[in-house]
Amino acid sequence: MTQPKYQLIAQTLRTRIEEGTYPEGTIIPKEVDLAASFGVSRPTMRQAIQLLVNQGLLERRQRRGTLVRQSKIAQQFTHVIQSYNQEIAANGRCGRTDVLSFCQEPATEEIQQALHLDAGTTVYQLVRLRFADDEPVVLVTTYLPVAPLPGLDQVDFAHQSLYAELERRHLAITSVNRKLEVVAADNETAALLQVAPGAPTFYFHTRGQVSDGHTLEYSIAQYRGDNNYFTFNINRS
Repeated sequence: MTQPKYQLIAQTLRTRIEEGTYPEGTIIPKEVDLAASFGVSRPTMRQAIQLLVNQGLLERRQRRGTLVRQSKIAQQFTHVIQSYNQEIAANGRCGRTDVLSFCQEPATEEIQQALHLDAGTTVYQLVRLRFADDEPVVLVTTYLPVAPLPGLDQVDFAHQSLYAELERRHLAITSVNRKLEVVAADNETAALLQVAPGAPTFYFHTRGQVSDGHTLEYSIAQYRGDNNYFTFNINRS
């Protein structure tokens, strides 16, 4: 049975993407130009492009055109404790961190329970938006008690790793507990992560313990669902 013309065109476009003719993150030629080069109508060309959009190879962007989607980022932090930049570098990408806010505030009941703190205890709240090759990947809000970490809010966490700073202070995170949910992005989070409101996100709660077993860090990380995946190592008990 002969394949429809739009499927044959989609296969050719896929080959061009795989061979690097259209590199990841770049805009492909306009629909009208591609239709002319293949000698087909625009509706046929549109079907071919939409097929690759549905398969996750292409993405339509308003006012920009259709671009080749970058490969999803293999996040290892479900079974390895390492910095964000180490994770991103392992994927051959360049990481960047924007610090959106860093302040001190009274711990809420949720934070008190997570960090085993008394009511009224002051904590740091550090909010970071993290990127891979200038594409937002994850929004992270971290809470740490102020008392054992004086002057932490003077550190430039746009360039310094939090875990490296804690290790420098002899308070290295040696074990973590993580809980995963899937949560729809609210309007504010969607704008920061550059996804549609209501888009699915991976929502991680992390509690980080130091060597004596007490919890020093509580973080909430909201990862885009369209450019990340996570691996889990499970052993038979």
